[in-house]
Amino acid sequence: MDQIRYERVGETLHRCVLPNGLSIYVDKKPGFQKSYAFFATNYGGMDMRFKLDGVWHDTPAGVAHYLEHKTFDTEDGNALQDLAANGASPNAFTSTSITGYYFESTEKFEENLRILLSFVSVPYYTQESVDKEQGIIGQEIRMGDDEPETQVFYGMLEGLYAHNPIQVNIAGTVESISHITAETLNLCHRAFYEPANMVLCVAGDVDPERVAEIAREVLPREGRAPVERDYGEAEPPQAAKALWEKEMAVSTPIFQLGFKDTPPQKGGEWLRWNLTGQLACEALLGNSSPLYARLYAQGLINESFGYGCEAYPGAAFLCAGGESRDPEAVREAVLAEGTRIAQEGLDEALFQRLKRAAYGNAVRGLNSFENICVNQAMGHFQSYEYLSFPEVYDSVSKADVEELLRRAVTRERTTLAVIRPKEARA
Repeated sequence: MDQIRYERVGETLHRCVLPNGLSIYVDKKPGFQKSYAFFATNYGGMDMRFKLDGVWHDTPAGVAHYLEHKTFDTEDGNALQDLAANGASPNAFTSTSITGYYFESTEKFEENLRILLSFVSVPYYTQESVDKEQGIIGQEIRMGDDEPETQVFYGMLEGLYAHNPIQVNIAGTVESISHITAETLNLCHRAFYEPANMVLCVAGDVDPERVAEIAREVLPREGRAPVERDYGEAEPPQAAKALWEKEMAVSTPIFQLGFKDTPPQKGGEWLRWNLTGQLACEALLGNSSPLYARLYAQGLINESFGYGCEAYPGAAFLCAGGESRDPEAVREAVLAEGTRIAQEGLDEALFQRLKRAAYGNAVRGLNSFENICVNQAMGHFQSYEYLSFPEVYDSVSKADVEELLRRAVTRERTTLAVIRPKEARA
């Protein structure tokens, strides 16, 4: 395996690509008893339309999440139970763009790694078990339908995007999952659970060569190139609609503001956009910003206020939200502050403080094996080196942050999503 030393963060990464196309990354941590393994596929809730063997397939919303639930099933039982019996703590998650399976353990690492690689790569879906799962996932979807925070976030995405499938709930709907069959799951597993579309990331005091050897033994020897995907028509620069509203049983309005930006290209630009976006959010909306202090003093936001940035294929945005008695006033204040920054620029001292703080948070994140592995996988899928973030932070200037805010924080690129208190009906 190749070794790459990242001197700025004191990390040594071992990596290789198997003949079947699987990429493996091992961050060796001498002296640590705990080990963590993350086996992920570049497949998430937004990947509903794809081309396999020359044929385009349209699948129901929620398949990636459904597949994650059922992939733990094996012919002999359930892989969660097998891993737990070996002293491991296993789990999985599905996001908009990836699905990941993982475990953490202090013993029997190699045995647990074999179980992980085996159950994820060998599908076992029966129609009986698929039908049974519909009730469980349907209940999960209904719970999400009753969560104002979930509803307002997807409302914001629906307001920002006219075509991109990131606006579709990862879990799907009760109606959409009713169309999922064992055949659907097998089709999507064949399309996306290919070694060349996957990555294995490990952190701990393990032998990198043994990790690669076990992967070679368990996984198929040959692979195939990742499938072609379709995310709909290209998005226009402006938001699809300025306002999205819904009534629910809340005591105070809950809102999400979204600011649509130009999506970055894969590679170093992707990482650079994310780091620049984080700094832009802190400069505009963070609790050290002038705007935050004003909004809080005026009672327009409270401790529930949060913010962030996200990028996906064909989509990138900044967002902020929480509770507010007057969401429209918050929107106007944020847009006005964005205009002020575009005209006057950021305070240099504030920018430098925010940059040092953001860099410090990223370095502290290296204390988490989970954080290392998940970020390494996400970097792999978007063709950048996660551990190169110190050099990228060095290159991000105040002008870069100002330009992102100037470009994205404009009225035509803004969506306000609001959950309002349900009015009593006579």
